[in-house]
Amino acid sequence: MHAAINAAFDSLCRRYWTGGSVLEIGATPTLDTLLNLPALRQSNLRLGVNIEGSSRIGGAEILALNANDLAIFDSSSFDLVVCNSTLEHDPHFWMTLSEVRRLLRPGGIAIYGVPGYIASTGPVRRGLGFMTRLWPSPLPGASWLAGASATTATLHVHNFPGDYYRFSKQAMAEVLLNGLEVKQIETLLHPPRIIGVGRKRD
Repeated sequence: MHAAINAAFDSLCRRYWTGGSVLEIGATPTLDTLLNLPALRQSNLRLGVNIEGSSRIGGAEILALNANDLAIFDSSSFDLVVCNSTLEHDPHFWMTLSEVRRLLRPGGIAIYGVPGYIASTGPVRRGLGFMTRLWPSPLPGASWLAGASATTATLHVHNFPGDYYRFSKQAMAEVLLNGLEVKQIETLLHPPRIIGVGRKRD
């Protein structure tokens, strides 16, 4: 995980989470798992789920489960659910989000990090747009120029085991955090990573 993303998750956990139990969706038995964030070290329970297999790391347990169905946990079991670089690999991510909403206690916090895309601006984008208007479509290279002027950078395909989605800030607010009170959305890095925070209403 990029250091800036790690720092952003740690800061958001400190800002919005008031303590209690933590679940990480897509946890890995590596040092950069979110379960190892300094902000979460005082949690009374740190659990992770991953389809790869069960393991332990730094006092946290990771269970081999598909996050689309977490019936093993009772409703309202967690005060914080974190998830980074996972939803784009989940072909049925909306099922995972439904489980997160079920598992959060009233007042609980969900923090998601996903690869995104944003509207590009600046002189290069304006120049490409201007050239597209001047370059007639029958000429060689016109379709490439039109495509280049309409694109935005995004993270390359990285299969774990599949790679299905990219998200916008609007998708974070209206889809991923749907049903939660949106507290904060920020964009980091280039290509962009979008991190959103939602609170389950009391």
